[in-house]
Amino acid sequence: MSEKPSKKTRANARAIHDILGELWPEARCELAYSNVFQLLVATVLSAQTTDRQVNLVTKTLFGHYPTLDAFLTCTLADLEDHIRSLGLYRNKAKNLHALAQILAADHQGTVPSGLAELTSLPGVGRKTANVVRMEGFNIPALPVDTHVLRLANRLGLSQSKDPNIVEKDLTSLLPDTCWKDAHHRLIWHGRRVCAAQKPRCGICSLTPFCSFSSKKVVS
Repeated sequence: MSEKPSKKTRANARAIHDILGELWPEARCELAYSNVFQLLVATVLSAQTTDRQVNLVTKTLFGHYPTLDAFLTCTLADLEDHIRSLGLYRNKAKNLHALAQILAADHQGTVPSGLAELTSLPGVGRKTANVVRMEGFNIPALPVDTHVLRLANRLGLSQSKDPNIVEKDLTSLLPDTCWKDAHHRLIWHGRRVCAAQKPRCGICSLTPFCSFSSKKVVS
């Protein structure tokens, strides 16, 4: 989209948001964490990995290293052992090990809330930073992961494959008070109904808005 959205697209976005709210009133972040540092670590680990797999790993990891101070005592080798079952575990361990050192040295041992500060940390891209800002600091944001991007495309809310442009399109369609809920509702629907390969279009309440449902119906 990227240009000024039409009144119809705005109306569709709001209708889709409301329908998803009725379908998934309990939609929320499914990563397990008890402080902002844990949220940051879990979100970094979630890249190309399911939240369920991350939660299995962090249950033990955070049991040993629940805070930044404790995490600083973890060696790179030990960190690799803890997260070995996750994809890209060596890169993630390297990034998290460096990230912890930077937080201690440059941020007084706290996780920053600024987008620029967060994205300057190893392994933290815009999506991860937005998740931390939204969940950890209650700052309006609409992180775009693969589920959000896929549904935005299928539902005609964005035509781009660039997450940054999709984010811009979605945030232009909804007020910032809706962004957090929209993020979670789109993810829940993507995980439970609108899958990438075998979407369950036969049970989907969003087919009137969807350009994909007529191509592949799986009940």
